Amino acid sequence: MKFNFWKMHGTGNDFVLTESDDPDADWPNLARRVCDRHFGVGADGLIVAFPSAVAGRRMRIFNPDGSEPEMCGNGIRCFVKYLLDRGSIVAPDGVVTVETGAGVLEARATRGVDGTVATVRVAMGAPRLEAADVGAQLEARGPVRDLPLEASGEQLALTLVSMGNPHAVHFIDGSPDAFELERIGPVVEHDPLFAHRTNFEVVRVQDRTHLDMRVWERGAGITLACGTGACAAVVAARLAGRVDNDVEVALPGGVLRISWDGDGSVFLEGPAQRVFEAVWEGSDEQA
Repeated sequence: MKFNFWKMHGTGNDFVLTESDDPDADWPNLARRVCDRHFGVGADGLIVAFPSAVAGRRMRIFNPDGSEPEMCGNGIRCFVKYLLDRGSIVAPDGVVTVETGAGVLEARATRGVDGTVATVRVAMGAPRLEAADVGAQLEARGPVRDLPLEASGEQLALTLVSMGNPHAVHFIDGSPDAFELERIGPVVEHDPLFAHRTNFEVVRVQDRTHLDMRVWERGAGITLACGTGACAAVVAARLAGRVDNDVEVALPGGVLRISWDGDGSVFLEGPAQRVFEAVWEGSDEQA
């Protein structure tokens, strides 16, 4: 398959973006090849824009392992910039609706001095806090906090949050950089507790308006940022009374701004950047 694409990133979470009218193509296999950092373009995900009957465009994202998550917070910001800067859709007020696996979401883009989209603020929807919403095989009702889980010798206390996709948040006192995420992350992701696997965040509360975070993403591994993960971390911290309504989340790839008043939608704001444009000409036989 030959197609034009943009390489983009949101706070270091990088993606290959393209448009298509063919939802039945073998996108999972293509994602595995395109996202390969040695034989492909290299990315945390392949994002495809399709026509939508209920929104400006439909967004589908495919992980490097070919799996398809419901949503991606950094990805949707790149998606909005891609559509607006290419002129694929026209939105004089900067407001774009996007159909995702987590429902139709509304985003508002802000342009920089050069006229291109610089930042995007997304209404991510209300967090869902029941165990079933996260695919956790528990009979508990209501928010699940401080759930004990042993992972590769590490004793964890998880708060479960769905932002349309599942998250397990673990608070630590030390730096997230010192946490053995590469060892513990895959164990949590694949724990039998989670029917559909899970994203895993390790979070330190600096103060009531600042968090530090690292993430192990389901189907992708360690990434430099995760927008839905940052939202989940703030929700978990606010449920515990540890943060205010507006919080900056520092990730290895940069800072995201999250707002949640404890009721209704979580708002995510951050940058989106184009890296380059090119044409994929990989053969179908490529490994």
